[in-house]
Amino acid sequence: MVFLNFNLADAWSGRRAIAAMRMSCFVVALLTAGCGFADEEASADVTTPTQFASSSRPPAEVEQPVSVLPPQALPGGETTFLELSPLSALSADALSQPFGNLTSEERLDFVVGNSFFTNPWVAAGASTAGRDGLGPLYSAAACQDCHIRDGRGHAPAGPDEFLTSAVVRLALAGGQADPVYGRHLQTRAVPGLAPEARVSVRWQESPETLPDGSVITLRRPELVVTDWAYGEADAGLRLSLRVAPAVIGMGLLEAIPPADLRAYAELQRRDGLVGRVQAGIALAGEPEAIGRFGWKATQSSVEHQALDAFANDIGITSSRFPNDVCTETQLSLGCANFPSGGQPELSRQVQQAVVFYARHLAPPVRRQTEDAEVKAGEHLFTDIGCSGCHKPSWRTGDSPSSRASANQLIWPYTDLLLHDMGIGLADGHVEGLASGRHWRTTPLWGLGQVKAVGGERAGYLHDGRARTIAEAILWHGGEAQRARDAWAALPERQRALVLSFLKSL
Repeated sequence: MVFLNFNLADAWSGRRAIAAMRMSCFVVALLTAGCGFADEEASADVTTPTQFASSSRPPAEVEQPVSVLPPQALPGGETTFLELSPLSALSADALSQPFGNLTSEERLDFVVGNSFFTNPWVAAGASTAGRDGLGPLYSAAACQDCHIRDGRGHAPAGPDEFLTSAVVRLALAGGQADPVYGRHLQTRAVPGLAPEARVSVRWQESPETLPDGSVITLRRPELVVTDWAYGEADAGLRLSLRVAPAVIGMGLLEAIPPADLRAYAELQRRDGLVGRVQAGIALAGEPEAIGRFGWKATQSSVEHQALDAFANDIGITSSRFPNDVCTETQLSLGCANFPSGGQPELSRQVQQAVVFYARHLAPPVRRQTEDAEVKAGEHLFTDIGCSGCHKPSWRTGDSPSSRASANQLIWPYTDLLLHDMGIGLADGHVEGLASGRHWRTTPLWGLGQVKAVGGERAGYLHDGRARTIAEAILWHGGEAQRARDAWAALPERQRALVLSFLKSL
């Protein structure tokens, strides 16, 4: 990895400085094979990355021409990252690549945004101008702390490990924020201020016996919260562990026309599904919009999702979220008595760069789409009803926020709607039109790369409880109960075919 001795405050002072930063970052990109950054802890249990340069591939791994690939092999259409061969091994950097149809200028903007997404922020008053303002209370120092290599975060392994790449959401029994701790439990703080609490997990395991006698062990998290710093928590406080999802293809999901989502929700009712279109929380000055992002689809745009995370997870204010997350109680105890990194702390240029990056992370090309077992598993996936919610494809519309996202045939395997997933996954949190049992249908593109990107500890579902795809399927309930039971009732060989298809995504 090559680092630049670069003053970020100077970098944003004029066109010449910005151009110089872009060129410097472009050199870094060339030297680092796409800027796939990760910390040492995250890389310890991650498989060896595939080298993308064609000269480094084994002779058998010849890149297939795009023209011979079926449409579903290109999940992002023209935006798909193609340099990872459909025949090659899994890659730790597969989810960290730019859209394939960006211009040279846009690729430089992507690299600049990557820098601010990846590298840690620091407390105000440090010498790192342009990247200060962290906290005072926060959950992570960088976006990549939770979105490991732009993929999923990790839940704590057990009671001896504290929360590091996941967050805890809070709500009282009536759905309102806790008056002392708000809606986000902040487990870190700048020097001189106490974190709100410490969080670890006890995993409760139970065996699940399938109709053919096979046994799969499931687990659920029991949160252990200690060291409440601002008074004991309300007895009725509800805690929801949330592991960060992968952030690929967000600009494409943002570009699906709202009318198409509403029409599909109506179509589902014929099959006994009750997909809800979430009423997204619009940013100031914007009309009400459809929710698309977050585990309960509460954010309506990539900008909203990114800036909400900066404010509530990193403690960085922006033009859209101008205030620190300190509650009234915490303000009275000195939460406001710390230096600010600016008003707001996220400058307009940095805000635009980070949002551009988040909007243009490419879905990777699918592998083994012509394999007989994968095709058979795809047919079973549809036959047992999984594709009712995990809708295979969409056509994006015009996209004023992203030229590259417009008018693409995409294969995300999601309807972006809220569905009742049953009592087993319920967290008791009401968010907009989502009850405690409702969750947004998770996109499945990139599913086969989860372990390669995040290591063996990378899990599935909103809290990372599922260690395997099979476990994730067995946790489906509510509207998904019928499809879940149909998969469980298949002979072992056919269950494996469905898993082979899912791992090809």
